Amino acid sequence: MIQSRNEQAVLEEASRLLQLAVFLTGLFAFLQVYSVQAILPVLIDDLRATDVQAGLAVGATVLGVALMSPFMGMLSDALGRKVFIVGSLLFLAIPTLLLAGTSTIEQVMLWRFLQGVAVPGITVVLIAYVGEEFGGKAMTRLMSLYVSGTVLGGFLGRFILGHLSEMIGWRSSFYVMSALTVGGAFFVWKQLPASRKFEAKPHFQTALNTLVGHLHNRRVVAACMLGACVLCSLVGCFTYINLYLAEEPYALDSGGLANLFAVYLIGMVITPLSARLINRFGSGNTIMMAVCLSAAGVLITFAVSLPVVIIGLALMSSGVFITQAATISYIAANVKEGRSLASGLYYMAYYGGGTLGSWLCGLAYTGNGWQGVVWVLLGVQAAALLIAAKGMRKVAV
Repeated sequence: MIQSRNEQAVLEEASRLLQLAVFLTGLFAFLQVYSVQAILPVLIDDLRATDVQAGLAVGATVLGVALMSPFMGMLSDALGRKVFIVGSLLFLAIPTLLLAGTSTIEQVMLWRFLQGVAVPGITVVLIAYVGEEFGGKAMTRLMSLYVSGTVLGGFLGRFILGHLSEMIGWRSSFYVMSALTVGGAFFVWKQLPASRKFEAKPHFQTALNTLVGHLHNRRVVAACMLGACVLCSLVGCFTYINLYLAEEPYALDSGGLANLFAVYLIGMVITPLSARLINRFGSGNTIMMAVCLSAAGVLITFAVSLPVVIIGLALMSSGVFITQAATISYIAANVKEGRSLASGLYYMAYYGGGTLGSWLCGLAYTGNGWQGVVWVLLGVQAAALLIAAKGMRKVAV
């Protein structure tokens, strides 16, 4: 009875304003990460890039996130949470602005990489913030809202850039994207409450000892491996489906490709419901069900009919979003020390998998078209099932 009252008090503490702030932090963090996917065919034509180079323009941001995630975790453990979140959002606006002046695909890769450098200061630190300030159902709820925000941000980035490029050109569109990011930074600064339970750990040796401990923690390692599989499949699928659907018989333009990402909105609805699945079945079992759903969606994309392909993409992405929500809830619940460093390791593996996906699926697409991409995705999802079954299921939340 006492425990139920305590949980209710925590849930009431997670006010609507806080929930909105967490949701929008996830949205603005991911507004830029995948936005160029909607204009890849245009970039290939305007900058005379290859399919693989265009894919790496997506992967460059993902690589920046992967490389910086552990370091942002260490710095945040030493210095604080909110300052990193707001500062990183402001920094993110700079390379977004510079993308408007690019003349080669290599320049696009550089500024996209710097976009990725900024993102861990938002994503890694926010997960640590929520894990410290909340527990139980409130923590699970906020994590699900954060993932929903990232889903909507991922959709809006592609949707806005795709349609703006049709109206004002892709270069001018990045001015708008940069302004939106600055606006997001000021909103988060005003609305996200300051940390109350944060304890600084400024010593490098402490961080190093924590890092060694995480690398020997099978829960952390399993979550990292699973994260790599998750983004490998998502980036690979939603990068090269654009090139596939830009060809005959579909021949979608940038606006049509931008509309395609409306399937992400289904994930935004489904992801909050994942909290119920996690609380009922545990993280490991939830992940296994979600990966099977994602694999089924990938197979459905073999259909010729465009509406059926879209249904397959909706199922695939929904499975991925549920998997991600379950995995980061698993980390927050099972890691008690150095949470932001554990989150940093997870995101390093997660986005490293995304970089690998953009490259592997690019090679598969060049050699065997969309069919080659599908078989790579199914292989990655089979690996994810094995990791969840062996590494997480028995120790699930």
